[in-house]
Amino acid sequence: MVSPEHALLFARQGASVVVNDLRGAGAVADEIVQAGGQAVALDGDVGEMATGAALVDLAVKTFGALHVVVNNAGFIRDKMVASMDEQDFDAVIRVHLRGTFSLTQAAARHWKDETKLGRSAARAIVNTSSVSGLHGIIGQFNYSAAKAGIAAMTIVAAQELARHGARVNCIAPGARTAPVLATPAFAALVAAPEDPAAFDHFHPRNVAPLVAYLASERCVFNGQVFGVHGGFIGMYRGWSCDHVIDRKGYWDLEELAVALDAFPRTLPTNTSAVG
Repeated sequence: MVSPEHALLFARQGASVVVNDLRGAGAVADEIVQAGGQAVALDGDVGEMATGAALVDLAVKTFGALHVVVNNAGFIRDKMVASMDEQDFDAVIRVHLRGTFSLTQAAARHWKDETKLGRSAARAIVNTSSVSGLHGIIGQFNYSAAKAGIAAMTIVAAQELARHGARVNCIAPGARTAPVLATPAFAALVAAPEDPAAFDHFHPRNVAPLVAYLASERCVFNGQVFGVHGGFIGMYRGWSCDHVIDRKGYWDLEELAVALDAFPRTLPTNTSAVG
């Protein structure tokens, strides 16, 4: 749980919430309960498969059902690839990718069982990618790989879980969260405005409404990735072949080199925000 804003907004909308973090999840659950909402907490490493199963089990036993999963766990260990050791790489991949896998699989298994029992409901998963994963950022070789993987996992899970009434979408947020603040160049970019009355463009609460919409029954999307920051929301086109040659047969190496020399060196893309 990089930011509690999602959980707080869900609770204000009447949802019963299970909060997870490596440590300190109870503080967010307590805040929800004190405000009149319903919440329970489970501290634990979501990179452990048992934690994902335990979270689903806690939701079902406490509140009677599981309708929504928000995968938002993560941290960074930024280094240039030439300086990165395998522990830096594995740790980031483990939390982001396996953490998303852990809870998604646990939810999918539960919903599959519910479907077999004839129990239908509107269900949703909201994953968290990043501009780093969709466009690449220097010094984030491991983090970019993990976040790109989460975007791809979203597309596959959306296709697989539709049969169980679940939609799976993804956000690439730009917000003042712990991983962003841990990167000095980004921390300066997303700093809060000096004027307390000014719009705080990078406050995490600006991201929460999109997460809540994607989790709601009103959501009309499945398998999509959205950039979000401040008041901006954009839907990604995904990988797309925008410049094509097709010989309709085998390529000779020299002919291929000539044909490719006519290609543009880059193709324009639209980015969204820091994330």
